[in-house]
Amino acid sequence: MIIRAAKFLMSNSRVDQCPPPTLPEYAFIGRSNVGKSSLINMLTGQKGLAKTSSLPGKTQLINHFLINDAWYLVDLPGYGYAKVSKDSRAAWLKMINFYMRRRENLACVFVLVDSRHEPQTPDLEFMEMLGTEGVPFVMVFTKTDKQSGSRTQQNIVTYLQKMSETWDELPRHFITSAEEKTGREEVLDFIEEINRQLAQTAENA
Repeated sequence: MIIRAAKFLMSNSRVDQCPPPTLPEYAFIGRSNVGKSSLINMLTGQKGLAKTSSLPGKTQLINHFLINDAWYLVDLPGYGYAKVSKDSRAAWLKMINFYMRRRENLACVFVLVDSRHEPQTPDLEFMEMLGTEGVPFVMVFTKTDKQSGSRTQQNIVTYLQKMSETWDELPRHFITSAEEKTGREEVLDFIEEINRQLAQTAENA
């Protein structure tokens, strides 16, 4: 997929105020400091499209971007930041749960995971929630340029082994680096394929 146009549309905290659900939507989410903004900027080819907050965990908004006038990329607030209050975490969880269950055009959620770390409970619990709700998702391992390729592969194997303890079928995963643009074509081709399948389904309906 070639990204010809990418523009910011809106930020809000209410699902009913999101853009009309007329285009396929792909949401990106992960723990704070997982490199989400950098990944989004790398995928779209626009360095400053997604803003990196100086106060991780403070932004509690659903951010919509229109890509190629054909699909939405959604930047969701990060989770797992220690300095956010319990009330803020509860509000975030309520908003995200409502979004995941009610956003009818949500085609796939990209769950970002820092490839340098062992499996983290917040990530595992969040993916369990997606599975319970029947929300399609894939995993994106980030920051692979920060370590050797063998270390990345070892950590990913460990992560998938941990997930296999509770999952009958493991989700698809991508290996990425915003710095080296690793995984860009694979992620965009995946989105393009889903868009094609959705278009075919609509034609046959």
